[in-house]
Amino acid sequence: MAQEPDAERLRRLEARIGAVKGAKAKPAGMGQNFSQAEMAWRMVIELISGIVVGGGIGYGLDHMFGTKPILLVIFLLFGFVAGIRVVIGTARDLQERQMRAMNAQTKAEPPPEPKDDELG
Repeated sequence: MAQEPDAERLRRLEARIGAVKGAKAKPAGMGQNFSQAEMAWRMVIELISGIVVGGGIGYGLDHMFGTKPILLVIFLLFGFVAGIRVVIGTARDLQERQMRAMNAQTKAEPPPEPKDDELG
């Protein structure tokens, strides 16, 4: 016959499991902070998508008007320039976020107290 499990031991085990699960859970605001690799990939994708969209528009217009390489080249350049502008804007936004985080962190920390030998 099977023995009945010890209720107190099961409660302690469940408490330990709950503590471990709670420690591994992500904080609520974790999705808002991106690593540098994620930001780099975002910038690469923004640049490539600008070039692809510009190339697609240029190819479509070339096909429509029968001016094969001219509009494709022009709109590829426009797409490249637009991609660069978006990447610069993203970098500027990232820099502003980091500066705000640094300012908030320095304001949250109390200033260091002077040592006895610094007082005079």
